Amino acid sequence: MSYSHILVSVSVSPESHQLVAKAVAIARPTQARITLVTLSADPEMYNQLAAPMLEDIRDVIQEETQQFLDELIARAEYPIAQTLCASGELSARILDICHKQNVDLVICGNHNHSFFSRTACSAKTIVSNSKVDVLLISLSAA
Repeated sequence: MSYSHILVSVSVSPESHQLVAKAVAIARPTQARITLVTLSADPEMYNQLAAPMLEDIRDVIQEETQQFLDELIARAEYPIAQTLCASGELSARILDICHKQNVDLVICGNHNHSFFSRTACSAKTIVSNSKVDVLLISLSAA
């Protein structure tokens, strides 16, 4: 099956390169569009506990996230159409993006290898509620 718009859920971790590589392998034959989405960390609880000199921790986190997304894009060797930083519940945002942007494949990583972990996995919500194909990529614990 060929896809026209692939949404890849990434995090600031080395494993995200595997997910982007898989998306590129699927997208390249049909020149499908790739969008990356990541969860934006909410540092509000840190701001309340941290010293005044750390007031702009949000900017630091956003900058680090953007640098990582830029690195993913550079190493992809394939045009990445869009990057999104979501906040709140990631699975709800992914489902919303799929609906609004005509995504036809979602790629997520899966660290959960035990039965209990698989049942509690956030990807489970995406799989059970998605109206599009979902590909879970097994990521080994490094």
